[in-house]
Amino acid sequence: MRNVSTENRRAGFAQHDNGIVALRLSDNSRADLVSMVPPAGAALAHIPPDMNLPSKTRHRLRCLAAVSLLSAIPHAQAEGVQSLKSIRTAAEGFVRAQMPAGAQGIVITAAELDSRLRLAQCSRTLHAALVSGAQLGARMAVGVSCGYGAAWTVYVPVTVESEIPALVLRVPAPRGTHLKPSDVATEKRLVTGLAVGYVTDIDTLARNTLIRPLAAGAVLTMDALLPDYIVKRGEAVTLLAAVGGIEVRAPGRALSDGRDGARIKVQNLGSLRVVEGVVDPTHVIHVTP
Repeated sequence: MRNVSTENRRAGFAQHDNGIVALRLSDNSRADLVSMVPPAGAALAHIPPDMNLPSKTRHRLRCLAAVSLLSAIPHAQAEGVQSLKSIRTAAEGFVRAQMPAGAQGIVITAAELDSRLRLAQCSRTLHAALVSGAQLGARMAVGVSCGYGAAWTVYVPVTVESEIPALVLRVPAPRGTHLKPSDVATEKRLVTGLAVGYVTDIDTLARNTLIRPLAAGAVLTMDALLPDYIVKRGEAVTLLAAVGGIEVRAPGRALSDGRDGARIKVQNLGSLRVVEGVVDPTHVIHVTP
């Protein structure tokens, strides 16, 4: 094994005589091997500053690129070169397999790898996994590795986006506005991450108020809206309990103000019992038996 700098050794890297750079992700983990060729550093795609990686892992990935820049590493063996497309496909396929069942309009994109990168052809299916300590998110790094014949790992940045029919403001709207259907337009938008928290149902506008000003063209999200009060304290409501497909309704009285979707206490006027339930827009309180 050749000597490497003290800084790189602390980070868990060493260069072997065969030109392979070893990366130790943790003190207890097996070293992953990354085989690269000139210009060195090609095996590691650019890691954006907002990539979902722990600082310690990010530092080690950067050190790996630094070590490779100082290395003269031979070309992949004559038996073949792994296609970069197959590496990106493996990274994208891994992330897609983690998406919720039935999710629609998800766009998963692996970053382009340096076209000068040459890796020995893997004799079996490539293995993909998240970098140690990372979590699934809108942006993440996926390690694609070969452990058969050749031994290498490439870290591929992957982004997740969703195409949704979003509600977009036609005009600026100040805080406290009750938006009307004429204030918005439905447009196909590609948004970062999964389509969670975006307003797609125009009927939502009738029972919500803006809690912050929005500019024209802004995509409407649920965190910009505050549900209106549906019931007031002392108001007559209907209690609804459903068990095994059977619904039971009873008259009740709200014991506090309640917004759409809020949980409040109500009194059953028949039994005088006080129970809790969730407010819906029709003044019905859904009670869990």
